[in-house]
Amino acid sequence: MNIFFVSLGCDKNLVDSEMMITSLRKDSFEIIDREEEADIIVVNTCCFIGDAKEESINTLLEMAAYKEDGKCKLLVAAGCLAQRYHQEIRTEIPEVDVIIGTMGYEKMGRTLRKALEQKGVVESLKSIDYLPTPLTDRDNTSGGSYAYLKIAEGCDKCCTYCIIPKVRGHYRSVPMENLVQQARHLAENGVRELILVAQETTLYGTDLYGEKSLPKLLERLSEVEDIRWIRILYCYPEEITQELIDAIKKLPKVCHYLDIPIQHGADTILKKMGRRTDRAQLTQMVQHLRKEIPDIALRTTLITGFPGETQEDFEALQEFVKAMRFDRLGVFTYSQEEDTPAAEMEDQIPEELKEERRDAIMAMQQEIAFEKNESRIGQEMDVMIEGYLPDDDVYVGRSYMDAPDVDGFVFLSTSWHLVTGDYVRVQIVQAQGYDLIGEVIEEDDDEFTK
Repeated sequence: MNIFFVSLGCDKNLVDSEMMITSLRKDSFEIIDREEEADIIVVNTCCFIGDAKEESINTLLEMAAYKEDGKCKLLVAAGCLAQRYHQEIRTEIPEVDVIIGTMGYEKMGRTLRKALEQKGVVESLKSIDYLPTPLTDRDNTSGGSYAYLKIAEGCDKCCTYCIIPKVRGHYRSVPMENLVQQARHLAENGVRELILVAQETTLYGTDLYGEKSLPKLLERLSEVEDIRWIRILYCYPEEITQELIDAIKKLPKVCHYLDIPIQHGADTILKKMGRRTDRAQLTQMVQHLRKEIPDIALRTTLITGFPGETQEDFEALQEFVKAMRFDRLGVFTYSQEEDTPAAEMEDQIPEELKEERRDAIMAMQQEIAFEKNESRIGQEMDVMIEGYLPDDDVYVGRSYMDAPDVDGFVFLSTSWHLVTGDYVRVQIVQAQGYDLIGEVIEEDDDEFTK
């Protein structure tokens, strides 16, 4: 049987899709890349914000057409939307034959065969606090020489705007040995950069080992041969310890890059969001990180238009962004999600004003980002090759400051023949918006340089 996969939403969802794909391959299913030829179509859905829900629903409806115009016998809704709205999917999207929740994808092949044999919708919905055992020999579908390593599932923070704890459950760490085995398998199959993800990476190990164990995990992963970079995403600021900072400084494979979701810069809004830090603490943490690791690249995400956000609160956010000068920054407009405390709060902000404030922050950040890129002209840095643009005759790469899909690129012109996964030493000669232009100084000599 042929299966076509669509993976929506975040990188953590992508890891789940890769687990499903690997499990099905091992169960004699064939994964194909043409939906019109597929016997089974799987949509791994997202429901984090309104736009994600809309995309998931539209994709399910789009794929449902192949039951009439293609070979599709089964349409599968998996992941977050399927977990949260499984009853609604049954009634509103009758074309869906199988519903698989966030923790229900183990033995997926058996579920699909059952659906092929009987009429009616087949569901696989386990407790959201169950933790499927991750496959250590999973496929990597990134298309590059990097892979995401999901080190934990669920979240206990319960921010007032977020639905994740209700669809992903409490915080559960993946055992360290399993993660090391995954990393070894990925490295043996061409992966050179591991990107650690979870709803929150900084609490890794507290449930299994009784202490924050991310520094120990970084040490173990650094021992994996052929891994060159280890990047950490989703670090909650209040959980960043000196031990973690010291590990980043000490371990040469760990990129001097941290993604720290902060969400706002006004104390009144941070409190209403249920965040654990105030503006002074956030400022202190950013300053401390830059003092300890002067070349660190800091990324954050913000939300505009949270219920009750006044003009004064927004101006405080603008001042905060201007003062912190983050290297990378993304902004979302607040999404009013049902079953969250924030959805019931008074003074909901009009959508137009949310977007206006988002655009103002992004315009401010653009100026900061462009200035920072200009300051990097003349610097030398390692670049990992991501691909080649034949029409422009340039190679595309990323520096340690650039996470895939969310940050910028380094473009290189060289007579050397390079392939995806190569590392080269580059001197930056030009800034071009969010991207950099570089010249190759030397080829990779297998000695890691930051």
